[in-house]
Formats: sequence, C-alpha cells, structure tokens
Amino acid sequence: MILLKNATYIDWKSLEFKNTHILVEEGISGKIKFIDDIDSVNAEQIIDCKGKLVTKSFAVGHHHVYSALARGMGAPKKNPENFYEILQYVWWTLDKALDKDMIEASALTTAMACAKAGSTFVIDHHASPNFIEGSLDIIAKAFDKVGLSHLLCYEITDRDGLEKAEEGLQETENYLKSNQGLIGLHASFTVNDEIMRRAVNLMDKYNSGIHIHVAEDLFDQRHCYDNYNKRVIERLNDFGVLESFKTILSHCLHINDKERNIIKNSQAFVVQNMESNLNNKVGYFNAKDLGNNIMLGTDGMHSDMLQSAKAAFFVGQGFDTIDYSSAYERFRKVHEYLAINQFDGDGENNLVILDYDSPTEINQNNFLGHFIYGINSNHVNDVISNGKIIVKDRKIQTVNESEILKFSKEQSLRLWKKMQE
Repeated sequence: MILLKNATYIDWKSLEFKNTHILVEEGISGKIKFIDDIDSVNAEQIIDCKGKLVTKSFAVGHHHVYSALARGMGAPKKNPENFYEILQYVWWTLDKALDKDMIEASALTTAMACAKAGSTFVIDHHASPNFIEGSLDIIAKAFDKVGLSHLLCYEITDRDGLEKAEEGLQETENYLKSNQGLIGLHASFTVNDEIMRRAVNLMDKYNSGIHIHVAEDLFDQRHCYDNYNKRVIERLNDFGVLESFKTILSHCLHINDKERNIIKNSQAFVVQNMESNLNNKVGYFNAKDLGNNIMLGTDGMHSDMLQSAKAAFFVGQGFDTIDYSSAYERFRKVHEYLAINQFDGDGENNLVILDYDSPTEINQNNFLGHFIYGINSNHVNDVISNGKIIVKDRKIQTVNESEILKFSKEQSLRLWKKMQE
C-alpha cells in the first residue's frame, strides 16, 4: 500500500480538482481510495505530494520498440527519394539486422523512456524478420522488468517471402495462447489475400484485433487499387478487420470520404502519429468524419505522449479539426480502448505525480490550457504502475538504468555495423 499525502488529485475524465490523501493498492486490479485522516494509516511507502499534481498515468497507442537503437545512426546506403525507399533502405534494413540482444536492449530502453515520460501502458507493433520466434516474449519480459503493462503484436508480412509470413503467424499464435495481445500486420501492400485471411482467422480464434498501418502514404492506396480494385479500408472491411473493437488502424492519412464513413461506422480505433508523418513527409492527419475513436501514438519516434499531444494540436491547426478538448480526448482515448476491451494493466492505480511549477493558477477550468502550453515530461516526478512505484524523483526504481544504457549503446553499434554489411 502506498500513501500519497497532501495530493492535488485531477480526475482524468472530468478534470475535477480534489485536495486529498490517496491510498493506492498494489496489483493488476488494485484500487485507489481518497481519505481525510491519515493518522491511522499503515502504508509501506509514503510520498508527500504537497505542491504537486496527481492524475492517471499515460499510455502509448502505437509504438515501435524495434526503432529504439536508430537514434544517431549513419545515413543509409542509398538516400531515400520516397516513402517506399525510406522503408526499404532504413526501416526494413534495420529490422532485418535485429537479433535477440538488440531486441532486448530496444525493449528495455523503450520501457524506461516511456516510464520516465509518465506512461505505464504501451501498445507496440514489432518487426524483426530474422529473429521472429520468441521476439514478443523478449519484449514482454523487458517491459515487465521495468514495470510497464503492454499489448504486443508481431508485424506479419509477406514482403520477405511466405516462409517469414508463416513464422509471423506462428509467433503471433504462440504468444496469444498465454498473453493478451493483437494480430499485427504491416500494411495492405505487403500482405496478400491468403495471409490477410489467416490473420483474420487468428483474430476471430483469439477474440483479438488487427493492428495495422493504413494509408500512411499514397503508395498503399495505389497498390491496393491496382492489385485488388478497391481502396485499403474497403479491402480491410471486406475481410472483417473493422468488426473488432480491438482493431487499431494506424495513420489513416490518405483516405477518401467513403473510407472515412466506413471507419466512423465501424468498431475500429484510429491512432494518429503526427511527428512520424512529418518526419516521413507523407501528409497530415485530419479527423474529419472519422468518429470519436481516435487515439495518439509515437510510431517509435520517441516515448513521450505529452509531446505527441502537443504536436497533434499545433500541426493540426492548419490541417485538422483539433482543439484543446479534442487534443486531450485523443491523448486519453487509449484508456477507453483498453477498458472496453478488458485488457489488464491500466487500472486506476496507475498514476503520475507531476511537479508542475506553473507561474499561473491552474484549476479545472483552465487545465487544458496548461496541458497544451505548460505540462511536459520534465514535470513527471514519480510514476506508479499497478500500485508499484517504478519512477521516484525522476529515477527508474525497478532496473539499473546505467547498466541498461551501457548495454543498449553496445547493441546499437553492433546494429549499425550490421546494417552496413
């Protein structure tokens, strides 16, 4: 049991402020309790939150652990001239080079970065074509070690041949037998009809959902129309992909009005990744006529969801229907996704304590202004995941951060060298 005394608690749904003491239960189903008198409380740990804000921790709607060791790497063998070549010469070169140690280093560093930025739950989309079997377990164990909950999938694709697609399907099924997870697909243009059908069969068998990149670039739409005489959302819809509340459609940039209507009337969730779209120069997200099931991700660019929310808001001023409230709603929508699908690990005992030294008054009425213009990950002081303190005074408590960073630096050099071979 953890006692947070002298807390200013912000209800993440209503934004109501409450001055209180909070008892935090440990465990995947642990609760929080607001109390007035702490004299008789016997808590194992006590954190004085005077002058700090306490609210629900954050969650990442779409991440790529496999990109963690890319920061600072050298230029690719060929300078990419379009989105397909960015995939071919950067990301598909990187993911083919990953091995067990590189995946573990990527997962540990990603988990630490997420935790220190206030996130206690991560939805990840993984690829390592030359180390598929057991890759999801490596990531899961790394996340568990740091103290994060997770919803993982392997990126099934036939771009490396049918044998690799088969391995991806097998890894997915093996993992889903004993873990909560999703069925990952790369994108329509690298998944043929047979692989798509088998992935949807797995979705139905394990009552799961598909996690897939959708129309990130116009290439995806052109390929779909040329090969299947339909657009990407129409193809996915014909296979039944959009019939699950657990399905996640990432990006959804280059979609037409008909596709928007299909998504709006489906059960699927859309995840926006603004900074990745800017980096790849593929276009701008617009929520127009997509419905309300829109959440935010990082697409592996970083692990800071507050930063993702700000990027969505500021860039969206010229291209989107976003405002203060909808930026916050997208930031928090992932919790609704996890709750309605009854995924474990995002209960009320997941909290973040913010040491937010605002020069102005903050209250329920102006919180959204502070959310956009003030609060950032530098203010994350402590993080509680499933009732356990995993970050205290801005330091990871569950693992040796310096040892992991040393390990990850060694693995990044191995990776970069391998990519140049």
